[in-house]
Amino acid sequence: MKTVVIDCFPESVARYRKRYAVVAVDVVRATTTAISAVAVGRRCFLVSTIDAANQLAAKLGNALLVGEQRGVMPPDFDLNNSPVELVARTDLGRPAILLSSSGTRLCHEASACHAAFLACFRNYTSVAGHLAENFHRVAVIGAGSQDEFRAEDQMCCGRIAEGLMQMGYVPENSETNALIKRWSNIPLNAWIEGKSAAYLRDSGQLKDLAFILDNTDDLTAAFTMHGNEVIMHEQHQGRLTFDADDPDEPICT
Repeated sequence: MKTVVIDCFPESVARYRKRYAVVAVDVVRATTTAISAVAVGRRCFLVSTIDAANQLAAKLGNALLVGEQRGVMPPDFDLNNSPVELVARTDLGRPAILLSSSGTRLCHEASACHAAFLACFRNYTSVAGHLAENFHRVAVIGAGSQDEFRAEDQMCCGRIAEGLMQMGYVPENSETNALIKRWSNIPLNAWIEGKSAAYLRDSGQLKDLAFILDNTDDLTAAFTMHGNEVIMHEQHQGRLTFDADDPDEPICT
């Protein structure tokens, strides 16, 4: 039986270390920023601390330090955790090192799992398709912010899980089923009444809000973690398959 579960917060990833494909979701804004950067041809690395960002920057050389901690861009960083600012840059040869308060921590934890995917509103349909072709158990995990499972992440997680249900998956628990039902058939812009959208408005980051609203379901690629780097897999390329000796153990080919 194929199953899907929805959860939240970086600390939850430990429950799904074995035999799950884990999907990390932080719509506002880490996974949107990372996916958008890689989609235009920039290498992108995700880190969980400022020290890790600086250490990796020293190794890579000429990297862009991108991100925030509790909404504030750290000293010596080049730009905020902004998909608009990063995509607008033309220096694609410079790898981006991305740090955020919770989203990149979630991705960092997920990278230690058997298979780790990134998702946002740009690729929620395509990631469900990639998962359905390859994995029996899927955990879709929202980053959370200030101890809250934010509306946009609930919606994105719910849409991915609903897509999997349409391809034969069964919710693992009642909470997952309830979230799927809550966000089914609701307009994708319904989350703009929530706290994350309010933060973007109040902090003058309206371009990022518009970017997220305007770029929905427009990518057909899957985005996975290889170590701490985000890798794009075009549809039907670099397929993830099962080990013949263990159908629940994913390997990348």
